[in-house]
Amino acid sequence: MATIGFIGLGNMGLPMARNLVKAGHRVQGFDMADAQVQALVADGGVEADTAAGAVDGADVVVTMLPAGEHVRTVYGESVIGRVPAGTLLIDCSTIDVESARAVAADAVAAGLEMVDAPVSGGIAGAAAGTLTFMVGGPDAAFARAEPFLQVMGKTIVHAGGAGNGQAAKICNNMILGISMIAVSEAFTMAEKLGLDTARLFAISSKASGQCWAMTNYCPVPGLVEAAPSNRDFKPGFTASMMLKDLTLAEDAAEAVHAATPLGREAARLYRDYVESGHGAIDFSGIIQMLREA
Repeated sequence: MATIGFIGLGNMGLPMARNLVKAGHRVQGFDMADAQVQALVADGGVEADTAAGAVDGADVVVTMLPAGEHVRTVYGESVIGRVPAGTLLIDCSTIDVESARAVAADAVAAGLEMVDAPVSGGIAGAAAGTLTFMVGGPDAAFARAEPFLQVMGKTIVHAGGAGNGQAAKICNNMILGISMIAVSEAFTMAEKLGLDTARLFAISSKASGQCWAMTNYCPVPGLVEAAPSNRDFKPGFTASMMLKDLTLAEDAAEAVHAATPLGREAARLYRDYVESGHGAIDFSGIIQMLREA
């Protein structure tokens, strides 16, 4: 079993760290919120007072942080230059591709192995250990990381070199954001046309309009049992998180001159939704804004 330094015990990080503890690893956890650290300790984790303290004696470092600036700071100040050569670094944050590749280059220069491994699956997937990991990094680093990722997830995909995990995540979530708006628009239009939404679901879920946003996460209550729409849009993945990913996709598209007109429009609509005070609502709740338009 390994000693793992885990930095970032938020809504996603804490259940991921708990699963590593359940698998028998020694998990030294740190978060800016002490209550999150104590929650890990209550489940068998080890308290660390600082990010640097979390990585002391660790064979593996796992991070789940809010943004690229935090990843650059944590790795620059508390990890790279502190852990010995050969230590495996796994960053599960969703950040910009440029930051992921810059930190990975610094890690390699210091004799460390690193992968970027952003996740899909939300809070429920983190708790159940069924996350999907999109992994960027060298083959050898991926091979070392995979057993740890398998403890926290169900589907582990090697997307290529450093930063490609982040690239896959933002491309995937751009598709999701766009398709959720499309599903919301279609069901809102059906309601106004007098078409029963259950009948539309029965048709479209088996026809050419079928997509994950509809069949797994339908924004109309009563059609998909597990969907947040049945729980007043209590989040599995918040609108603010969707806006973050769509903004990252916008920035990446601009950097490589990719045409993403629907991605830009989806970002604009989610920005409007979040700025109207709905950032903590599940992203599928955007149907409420479209109904009122």
